[in-house]
Amino acid sequence: MVGTNETHLQPIKDNDIVINRPKKGEFYILRVDVDCPEHGVVFENKRHVVTPPDRLHQPNGAAFRLFNEMPRLRQSRPDCMVNDLASSFGGYWLVSEPLKRVFESVDPEGFAFAECEFILHDGTVGPKHYLCDVVRILDAVDETTSKIRIELDDDFPGGKYYSEGSAARFAFKKDVVGSAHVFLTPYNSMKVFCDRTLRDALIEHGFGKEPNTRGVLLEDAAALGLYTLPPSYWPENR
Repeated sequence: MVGTNETHLQPIKDNDIVINRPKKGEFYILRVDVDCPEHGVVFENKRHVVTPPDRLHQPNGAAFRLFNEMPRLRQSRPDCMVNDLASSFGGYWLVSEPLKRVFESVDPEGFAFAECEFILHDGTVGPKHYLCDVVRILDAVDETTSKIRIELDDDFPGGKYYSEGSAARFAFKKDVVGSAHVFLTPYNSMKVFCDRTLRDALIEHGFGKEPNTRGVLLEDAAALGLYTLPPSYWPENR
């Protein structure tokens, strides 16, 4: 099976009831801010820690328990320091102690952490940092009301993949999300979703705020969804 399936919204008839739609301010895509300056921190013992030397996702942080030794990070240049959230560390996020505390305070079951040895350029011990993985996977995207492109191929987990793209507008099954504040979809393991509760906690503690995001980027998962849907879907027209 190979192909694509772009979900389309059907016009609403008089007797139809809209039970879901992309809604601004409910869910967010949690990303690393790639526009931040280069950090100059290297994962020195990556090939000894992660086997194979790539992201090894396991539910409930099981991959971290398979590490052969503590991850060792080193600041390679004295004038560059890693942000509170960074990526490309063996396929995992790297988070600071303050950011870890926010994650754990809101959703301790949604994340797993592995403490790192962090060495500054002058050889002294640096502030605590952790490899971080989002370990909750929920099939919570409502494909019937989302505006997304779905790639179909037997090589994908579950036979499909939610493509990246600025035009995507996500709606979610609230009964599946339940009390979760952060989760992955099984059809794109690199896209992390969070709810308004986690988003607000991050903003409150200074993460994801311009002009200094501290490496945290929060994008509304519905984006402009309220205005890209046909007018018959808008709340004021119901």
